[in-house]
Amino acid sequence: MRSSAAICTAAGRPLEIAEVMVAPPRAGEVLVEIDHTGLCHTDLTALEGANATAVYPLIPGHEGAGRVVETGPGVTGLKPGDHVIPLYGPECGDCAMCRSDRTNLCWTIKPTRDRGVMPEGSARFSRDGEVIHHFMGTSTFSRYTVVPEIALCRIRQDAPLNEVCLFGCGVTTGVGAALSEVRPGDRVAVFGLGGIGINIIQGARIAGASQIIGIDLSGSKTSLAQSYGMSHFIRPDPAGSDTVTEIRDLTQGGVDVAFECTGVLSVMRLALDAAVPAWGKAVLLGVEPPGSTLSVPPVQVRYGKSLLGSYFGGVKGRSGLGALIDRYMAGEIDLKGQITHRMPLARINEGFDLMRAGTSVRSVVSLV
Repeated sequence: MRSSAAICTAAGRPLEIAEVMVAPPRAGEVLVEIDHTGLCHTDLTALEGANATAVYPLIPGHEGAGRVVETGPGVTGLKPGDHVIPLYGPECGDCAMCRSDRTNLCWTIKPTRDRGVMPEGSARFSRDGEVIHHFMGTSTFSRYTVVPEIALCRIRQDAPLNEVCLFGCGVTTGVGAALSEVRPGDRVAVFGLGGIGINIIQGARIAGASQIIGIDLSGSKTSLAQSYGMSHFIRPDPAGSDTVTEIRDLTQGGVDVAFECTGVLSVMRLALDAAVPAWGKAVLLGVEPPGSTLSVPPVQVRYGKSLLGSYFGGVKGRSGLGALIDRYMAGEIDLKGQITHRMPLARINEGFDLMRAGTSVRSVVSLV
């Protein structure tokens, strides 16, 4: 099958809009027509060469929504016409991780996913006989993509695909993490007000946080953050302002939960420092550069602080994502306010320019 797609041929180059061939789904696989996809900073890491799992050339994209076109042998839970969201974190339902209530991770297909191929070891994309690799197991920057059944969540038919595509990453990661970690009355700090940070703010509001502090180098997203529940905003001054001291002054000692959404190591340390002693938590969500290490004073941990991570907001994709979409359809979660730009596939590079400039929250690209 022929498909229009945005190809990253090598790190540092703009995406190339071209036609690719998509092979039929094999055993356990599903052919999906992507309707809309969001642009996420993790895709930008592949474009810029900072993603350790990027195998070039590749088709990025992991925040999409679409329809099932064809199923391969052995697929039993999906049929043509079903609306689905591809999942970069699968849920096989059988491994020790899936059977545990302690994690939403499933590494059943991680080794092949991180090599840019399907679970049986080959790619479904090609151009002029050259293999084009998958990215994060989803590759939603192609109108047609092939995804393992265990990495697809079937969603309700009345959910608008041009909005709920954001549940493929940013909304679920942010809202889910807040609902998982924030207790009623908690004081919360959010470092980085991009697509994930903005959604942590609305998730913290839904969870009942009493104080939500947003921290960002840009003030461009303060209005949206305030509408989502942010009570205070700090814009760090590179000339020497002490962000941690400001947070401690606002909260009389520190926040109950600090979320880090930038991937910058120094900001991760700030999040830990801003957490209140004895029970404060620093939750890392930003993707760090490959090979990074973080230095942490052991005394902070010994005195009760926790340093932990969050993957896809702690949500099990196939079994748990539907409940979040129900909350959106009921009006509890907002999507429209954070979609700042819409564009066709041909203009996708403009969307990443907006991201680099910090002038967009989420850009949504149409592939149909």
